[in-house]
Amino acid sequence: MFGRLFRKLFSMDIGIDLGTATTLVYVRGVGIVLCEPSVVAIDRNTGKPLAVGAEAKRMLGRTPANIVAIRPMKDGVIADFETTQEMLRYFIRRVRMEQRKFAHPRVIISVPSGITEVEKRAVRESAEQAGASEVHMIEEPMAAAIGAGLPVTEPSGSMIIDIGGGTTEVAVVSLGGIVVSKSVRVAGDEMDNAIIQHIKRKYNLMVGERTAEDIKIKIGSADVLPEEKTYTIKGRDLVAGLPRTIQISSEEIREALAEPVNTIVDAVKSCLERTPPELAADIMDGGIVMAGGGSQLQGLDTLLHAETGLPVRLADNPETAIVLGTGKVLESLELLSRLDGMRR
Repeated sequence: MFGRLFRKLFSMDIGIDLGTATTLVYVRGVGIVLCEPSVVAIDRNTGKPLAVGAEAKRMLGRTPANIVAIRPMKDGVIADFETTQEMLRYFIRRVRMEQRKFAHPRVIISVPSGITEVEKRAVRESAEQAGASEVHMIEEPMAAAIGAGLPVTEPSGSMIIDIGGGTTEVAVVSLGGIVVSKSVRVAGDEMDNAIIQHIKRKYNLMVGERTAEDIKIKIGSADVLPEEKTYTIKGRDLVAGLPRTIQISSEEIREALAEPVNTIVDAVKSCLERTPPELAADIMDGGIVMAGGGSQLQGLDTLLHAETGLPVRLADNPETAIVLGTGKVLESLELLSRLDGMRR
């Protein structure tokens, strides 16, 4: 009895969206308490982390020789086990201190639907080493669908597209499970890289990841815009080696983004082709819902509508849909046990 009382008073359940670009944490009964970039600054000499999250992201591309700012998550999975462990430990400790909770938490972590058993084990071990007492995993498209308010436990088909930093997850869900899914390791990061390579080829100008992301947000698009835009950027001239300023247009950025965008469109079509007829009829009525930071690319919804003929809409909370989904599962132990049962 004392053990149950102690857990109620001093423990907590948390949901983690361990993203390639951003990590979000949800505390049961509280809500989203943390949203930080998935970046760690490491001292090369000692191998110890100097900063995590927003502070570390500010160091990207601006560190001296003895400090390196890295992103330990790549394509939605762990690329650097030890650094990911340090990052998770920092986030979990910070949440525990802020919430004044002292026991080891129970954790739900979202993972890509195409993750391997080895990658699952890496995620589980990282969370346990970071202080979690119990670790559950939920597929990102399922978490996104729950967070977006789709009726995932009902006997009807719902389609979700989650475009994150490293992966795009497309899935049809019904009765608490994923019926058809497609995971491609093309998403926001690949779009940023496409912009960097385009500017490098066309203008002999090198820009960083942060600049490329700003370009994507400000003037990037997947479809023709009602009013085309221009944007002024600064970078390093690859010929002269000196700083230079240029102006680029939304038309050329759309052309640069064509390849990653077409990969996402093809993934959606592939998923639809494998969807059972009855569920396809449900999707025709309910449409496709998009979530994830990358889904906010201008014109992506209209392009997908033109390519599939289906209604397409953006979730009310695209950037937080996954972590809100883990939170809803935490709030409903019945839903957690049901999802766990579906995976066995």
